[in-house]
This record gives sequence, structure tokens and C-alpha cells, in this order.
Amino acid sequence: MSVALKLEPSAAFLGVERSITGRRWRTREADLGLVEALRRRFSLPEIAARLMVVRGIGLDDAEAFLSPTLKTHFPDPSSFADMDEAARVIEDAIVHGRSCAVFADYDVDGGSSGAQLVRYFRARGRELKIYVPDRMKEGYGPSALAFERLKAEGVDLVITVDCGAAAEGPLNAAAEMGLDVVVLDHHLMAGPPPKARAVVNPNRLDDTSAQGHLTAAGVVLVTLAAVNREARRRGSPGSNHLPDLMQMLDLAAIGTVCDVAPLTGFNRAIVSQGLKILRNGKNIGLAALAENAGRKGSATVYDFGFILGPRINAGGRVGDASLATRLLSTEDPEEANDLAATLEALNQERRAREAEMLAEAEMAAIAEAEKRSVVIVGSHRWHPGVIGIAAGRLKDRLSKPTIVLGGVTEHEPAKGSGRSTPGVNLGAAVAAAKEAGLLINGGGHAAAAGLTVEWEKVEALKDFLSAKLEPELAAAAGEARALTVDAMGGVGAVDVGLIDALESIGPYGQGHPEPLLALTDVRVCFAKLVKEEHVRFTLEDARGARVSGIAFRAMKSPLGEALFKKDVLYHAAVRVKKNEWNGNVRAEVEIVDLAEA
Repeated sequence: MSVALKLEPSAAFLGVERSITGRRWRTREADLGLVEALRRRFSLPEIAARLMVVRGIGLDDAEAFLSPTLKTHFPDPSSFADMDEAARVIEDAIVHGRSCAVFADYDVDGGSSGAQLVRYFRARGRELKIYVPDRMKEGYGPSALAFERLKAEGVDLVITVDCGAAAEGPLNAAAEMGLDVVVLDHHLMAGPPPKARAVVNPNRLDDTSAQGHLTAAGVVLVTLAAVNREARRRGSPGSNHLPDLMQMLDLAAIGTVCDVAPLTGFNRAIVSQGLKILRNGKNIGLAALAENAGRKGSATVYDFGFILGPRINAGGRVGDASLATRLLSTEDPEEANDLAATLEALNQERRAREAEMLAEAEMAAIAEAEKRSVVIVGSHRWHPGVIGIAAGRLKDRLSKPTIVLGGVTEHEPAKGSGRSTPGVNLGAAVAAAKEAGLLINGGGHAAAAGLTVEWEKVEALKDFLSAKLEPELAAAAGEARALTVDAMGGVGAVDVGLIDALESIGPYGQGHPEPLLALTDVRVCFAKLVKEEHVRFTLEDARGARVSGIAFRAMKSPLGEALFKKDVLYHAAVRVKKNEWNGNVRAEVEIVDLAEA
């Protein structure tokens, strides 16, 4: 097997200035001496060594990259602002048996963060109440009413996860009612932290941990390490047999992947080691969810992001928002099976609502994209539980930051969810819009944001965000429309050996994406529609070598149309996938782009 890298850093790769999807192909130059040095020192396949070099991995950091361990990457908990105080407060609550609750966001990151805390408290002989706000009735994050309810139930300490860093009003209310709150969050912060016993957030302006890329699930993992350290320091009861945090790495990993955090440094170690924990099947909730989804074989980042993640999210989108945390924290097999079945059914409902809404939103978004650099579309008929998925789909289609608005009724404020393109910080712009008085609430991070806005202010919001982000959009325009191809080769190079070579430098995800390979001079010799929107196909080269594959959601796109054209010579940009069926393993491809050769 041989796959060689084309070295044309300035010219369009393979001469592709504008592909079928309108993108310019490019590649990155590799230092061949460094490639050879990596290959020899670490016994790597050549393609793996080349990929490491073009992605900036040199000899000094190669070992940590190839074998990402928590020992190497785990940060000092005390480097996080307020972490030591958070550990003291939580350990006090455990030792003295105070009534505690976790207030979790309703997505995967919130659910996996909450589940870590529930499991930790249970292992220490304490129960932790679970409170997840109803997306439709309560919206995102803490509220004074929610804190009042918890206080009335006798709760002494609330730990918010994946939310709370911007909840100044509710946290002031909690302080006034004598309710202690510890915030564990990761969302961007524009000013000083709100009033609480502790606010742990690597994106605090005064934080020095340099861990701003962490998700809430990662922050919770570090916090629990700090609590273990505090328990040992005090000699607390049971401090010789504290919970093994390694067994929670699958939860930290799924939150990291599903919140699209970069898989570098500490995050890479969390996911790499978390996949190993997932494969041993000890989390019965995740195992039941995989079984309901019909997923077999070894666990991968793909399973986290596209199989398990959407199902965990389904409860918060169209059902009971607490289902995620309950499923991920249960140790009752019967409850796990029941919750997994419920989430599977809710996921089917979510998909049906999403398809209906997307068809309506797409036309409006295309029209908006012609007028503005930021696309904002909405309707009070669109369910707030699926607007984030729609925003992601439309962002990919239009290559522009996109916000989709939905609502409960036309008389209530709109709930919005946004997704951004590379190089454009949507979360910061949304926070600025809130500061300017255009939003009731809003915030997020660079790639995603959430907001609440009065319908009558939507047009003003469109103008504000377009003006605010225009400089970033202009600077990032080339990046957004470029497609970086890692290597090129023929159809005959796509085999299980290539998959094994690529897997040797995984896991892949945000910040370390799956490699894109260019298969040159191929024709489509077979194509058919699958489930009304996907296209399954077979590519063939001049020597008669063939490889099968799929193009997801391509049917109504130029890519789908191109796959049904016969006798056209193409270059195909693909990701190589392993297909396991009935004990047989073969290589397939997922097509990303085509260009006429």
C-alpha cells in the first residue's frame, strides 16, 4: 500500500479551484526528513508520519501525541480560579451530609457532567438530587424560581454544571435565600464572575489554567480530582478508598466529543482513555443505549458524536430533560434499559421534527444568505429542541454563521441556537448583543451560541451581528471555503491496512480531523438513493479497482447530482471508514467533495 502526499502549498491541489461544492482544494507541505525520522523512531506507517508532520506534530511532542495519558496532560487543579474553594465546599457537604443537588444543562455535556457528580457522590455514600430545566418552560441555565424550588426541598448546596457562569441575577437570588452555589462551567465570560461560593470556569478572565478548551465535562473531572485531593488532605472518612476517576472517563470523553471541543492536549487524553473505558461496557446506561441503537463493534469517536450523542440529547430536545443525567448515572440494569428505549423513541421523534423544520428553514436561509453575512431564520412554529441541529446543517450548507430561532408560541420570546464557521467567534458576538440590550439572554463559545430574543428585535439583531462579525468573516472567508486534503492515491490504496495506519494516530475530532484523501481519476459506476437523502455509490479507477461508499444528506445537493452522472472523470475527496458486518471487515469511503478531473 502506498499513498503519497502532493506538495503544492500555493497552487490549488490537483488544480481544483472550484469543486462541485464550490470549494478550492489545498494541501500542506511535509518536511520529508521529519516524516522519515518519525517513521523510524515510532515504527509508524509512512502515511501516519506524514499526517503528523503536516498537522504540526514534531519529534518533541510526538510521544505525548501518540500515547496521550492523563499523567502527562492532567492540569494542576489549583491553577483554576476558585478550584480550591470549590473542592472545600463540596468536601464539606459530603462529610457533613448536607443536602446537595446538581443543576445540569440539558445537552450531552451537561448530562455527562451531572452524571459524573451523581456517581461520585454515590460512591462516597451520598445521594445527589438531579435538576435539569425544561427547555420549553424554563429555558437555558439557572433561574431564581428553580433555586427557590430546590431550597424548598431542603437543598443546602447546588452545583451547576455547563451553565451558571452568566447567571448573575439567579445567583444573587440564591445568595439572598441562603442557598450555596458552586458553578462548574466553561462558557465564555465577558466580565467578573457572578456571586457564588465558587465559580470554576477556565474561561474566566482571571483564570490562569490555560485550559479554556475544556468542556464542562472536563472541568468536572478536574474538580473531582481536587475534591479527592482535599479529602486525602483532611483524612476524611473513606479517604483511603476514594472513587476511581478513571472509571468516569467515558463520561468526560462523550461530553468532550459532543460539545465539539478540540482533541488536543488534555482533551485528547480524556477521549483516548475514555474510549478504552467505554469499550469495557461498565457504564450500563451507555451500553444499553448502544444496544438500542443497534451499534456493535469497537467504540469510536463516531459512536460518541453520531450514535450515542444524538440519543442522549433527545431527552432535552423533545422529552424529559433529566433523562440524560439519569441514564448516564444509573447502576440499575432495568432502569438503564427503560431509559435507553425511551431515548431511542424520542430520537426518532426528534429526527422527524428536524426533517420537517429543515425543509421549511432551508428556503428562508438561502434567501437570508444572499443579503447578510450572518444567517438568522426563525418561526414560532419551530421546536426549540431541534433548532441547534438545524443551525449546524444550514451552516454547513451555506458556509456562514447561522442562527435558527424557534418558540413555544408567537407571544413568547424566541429561543435561538447558533453554529459558526472556522475563525468566527459567534459566542463573543452574541454576548456583545446581550450587552447592547438586544437579547434577554445569550452567550456561548466560538463555535456555538444560544440566545433568547424578543421577536420584534430580530431584525435589529441581524444587523448588529452582521456588522459585528463582518471583519472576522472577511478574514476567514478563504478558510471557510477551502478544503484541505491530506494525501492522494488510487482506489487500490483504500484497504483495511490503510485504515489501521490511519487509526494509529487517532482519535480524530475537532482540532485533529479525520484525514481527507484524494482519490484521483475515478468514475461513479454505481449510485442509488438510500433513505431518501443519502447516496450509496461505487467508485472505479482506470485499472478496474473499486471502492464503495456513501455521501450523507447529499441527494438534494450538487454533490448528489454529480454522483448520478455517468462517464464523468472525477477527483474525489473522501474519508476512509471501516465497515464491520457479520464478522467481515472491509474499507469503505465517505465522500466529502468531488471535482471534475
